[in-house]
Amino acid sequence: MSPDALNSLFALCIGFAFAGALASGYQAMAERPAGFGLLGEGVAPKTFAAVPFLVFAAPFIIMRNTLRGAKIERRRFEFVMMATVLSGFWSMMSGTFFLMTLRAAGLLV
Repeated sequence: MSPDALNSLFALCIGFAFAGALASGYQAMAERPAGFGLLGEGVAPKTFAAVPFLVFAAPFIIMRNTLRGAKIERRRFEFVMMATVLSGFWSMMSGTFFLMTLRAAGLLV
């Protein structure tokens, strides 16, 4: 496996792990699952605070909603596959940003 492919795989895994940790932490604190409905609460400071949270927690939320929808609503395979690819790409990008931030802070070589 090439170093670039390994780096992308690591970013993908870190992105999903970070998204899952954020969403699980939110659920533990708020006692309800995180969702995109956080943006629909009007113009308020907590709505603006929800944007960066959702940017990093979105891959977990997308996969959770997709897998639940596939089971409950009997969604088609194509829709589930498209959501999985979107979530994976989003996770890889947020994982890359997270790793770049750690490298810039000197916590990762």
